[in-house]
Amino acid sequence: MTPPRFNHVAMSVDRSLLDAHGRAQILSFWGEVFGFEELTSETRDGEVLVLQAYDWEQFVFLVGEDEPMRCPRLDHFGMSVDTLAELHAFEAKAKAFAEHDDRVDLIGATVGDQHGVLQLHSFYVRFLLPMMIEVQWFDWAPEVAALRPDRS
Repeated sequence: MTPPRFNHVAMSVDRSLLDAHGRAQILSFWGEVFGFEELTSETRDGEVLVLQAYDWEQFVFLVGEDEPMRCPRLDHFGMSVDTLAELHAFEAKAKAFAEHDDRVDLIGATVGDQHGVLQLHSFYVRFLLPMMIEVQWFDWAPEVAALRPDRS
């Protein structure tokens, strides 16, 4: 049996954020920075916006509510990338967007040592949604990387 995979995150947001203007703002950031696209077949004005994240089975599901989700700043969902260059490219896009929109909340890249087995590179960013996204690159020690299954 193949292990199951995470495929989406769902958050409630204020209904007004899912009107035409709010959706355009969300799509501007999440599209420009991360390449997420609206699944227009699922959009319902003021009620639902689904952002496809590279694949039909990966998405961010936003639902409009009168009492939307609220969470502490570091509550987040995560995405991993295959190279450090990809992580830095996403961070650069987020920084560029922040230059013209002060609603971008960005925590710059850091590296955490995980007992010599892994150097975990990451940054966090949030825009209009209650949760941040953490982008990670896993720099495995060579002896560990050799034992890991190929993800391709």
